[in-house]
Formats: sequence, C-alpha cells, structure tokens
Amino acid sequence: MELGLSGKRALLTGASKGMGRACATALAREGVDITIVARTDATLQATAEDIRRETGATVTAVAADITTEAGREAALAACPAPDILLNNASGAAPGDFRDWDRDVWIAAIELMMLPPIMMIRATMDGMIDRGYGRIINIASRSVKIAQPELGLSNGARSGLVGFVAGIARQGMAHNVTVNNLLPGIFDSDGQREHIAGMIDSMGKSFDEVWDARAKGNPAQRYGRPEEIGAYFAFLCSAHAGFITGQNLLIDGGSYPGTY
Repeated sequence: MELGLSGKRALLTGASKGMGRACATALAREGVDITIVARTDATLQATAEDIRRETGATVTAVAADITTEAGREAALAACPAPDILLNNASGAAPGDFRDWDRDVWIAAIELMMLPPIMMIRATMDGMIDRGYGRIINIASRSVKIAQPELGLSNGARSGLVGFVAGIARQGMAHNVTVNNLLPGIFDSDGQREHIAGMIDSMGKSFDEVWDARAKGNPAQRYGRPEEIGAYFAFLCSAHAGFITGQNLLIDGGSYPGTY
C-alpha cells in the first residue's frame, strides 16, 4: 500500500530505541524526512546512522530532554514545521502508591503527561494551517487495564488521554488527527525495566516472570517493535484522515473488554 508520505517531515521523541526507533524507521522507509530526539547522544547518533544506511532517508538527530523547555525548543528548532509528531516517553518505575509523595507524582506528570501536551500545543496549529497533520502519542494499555504497580503511569498517561479526547476533533476539517497508541507487552528495554523493578517483591527470577508474561498473553508472545512501527506508519498516512481521538490497543488481545 502506498501511504502517501514521501516528502513529509516528522518529529519523533523518544526515538533512539525500542518502539520509538521502530516508528522512525517505518517512516524513513516511506520517504519521510525524520528528526529523532532522545536524551542519550551516543545511542541516538548510532540509531540515526543505522536508519540512514538502511533507508537513505534524511535523518536529523537532536540530543535533548523533551521534559524540559530547553529540550522542546531544541527539538522544534530542528523541525519547526512537522507534518507528523510522535510523542513517546519511558514510563515511571513500578511501586506502591503508599511510597509516592507529591514530588514523585509531579515528576511522573512532567515525564508522561505535560511534555506531549506542550509539543501538541507547539505544532498543531501549524499543521492546521498547512492542511495536514498526524499527532500520535504512545501511551500504554494501563489507561484501560490499570495495573496496581503502575499507578504513576495509570494516572499520568490517563491525563494525557483525557486531554487528547478534548482537542482531537479540532483539526479534522483540516486533515489533522490526534490519536493514542496503547501498547501491551513488547519486547523492549522498557518491558525489561518494568519486570526488573517487580521481581524483588515477587520471589521469582527475571526469566520466570518474563516467560510467564508471554504465556499469559493470548498471542503467547511479546509484541515486536516493528509491529507498532507499521501501525504507526499507517496512522500517519493519507489513508488515516478519518481516524481521530482514538485509543488504539496493540496488545496481542490481552484487553478482555467488549469496548
């Protein structure tokens, strides 16, 4: 399928590895000029070079912390008029809500909720003026299946999803959409960090928990980053202009609800 993305410009945060890298690679294969942002410069530069070598795409790498105003300014200076925006960030560590004071909660909001909102604020009107825009946030299935140990993510990411629900229709008449991807278990560093943060309280080894989570999914496996990259690329495409304000699960069927 021709996605109609050649020549578009994309700004992708949290894009040096895992799902963010997969999304960047998928767009680069479609002829999109990409700007990738992450905090660790060495990893970011290696990713940029790998994508250039594989796809021949124009790749700009910006080492910045998107949770800061200076980091957002650096990202937007490198790609001031994106047609596509990916908001992606790591989650907070698992734990017990009894241990989280106000500072911990504020830090979670400043990691998972406010930066995407600020990036949307900075880019959406330009997309509307140009008549094309795709904004996609990678959140988590935890907004639909709340996990007790992920209370910080449950709360902060739900705040982002609620915000999107309020603004996602504003650009539809101008071919601008805003959607959320809700991944389940994926073979990623983030998933490994999540499990590593849980095993001390479970009395099990990392491998035992890792294998059990895969077996507990209807697909009997973890998602592959390239699967979310392909889904993301379609949502960015010319064919997805009638989809907005949606929370789209990609979880191997683990969500048990009808709606």
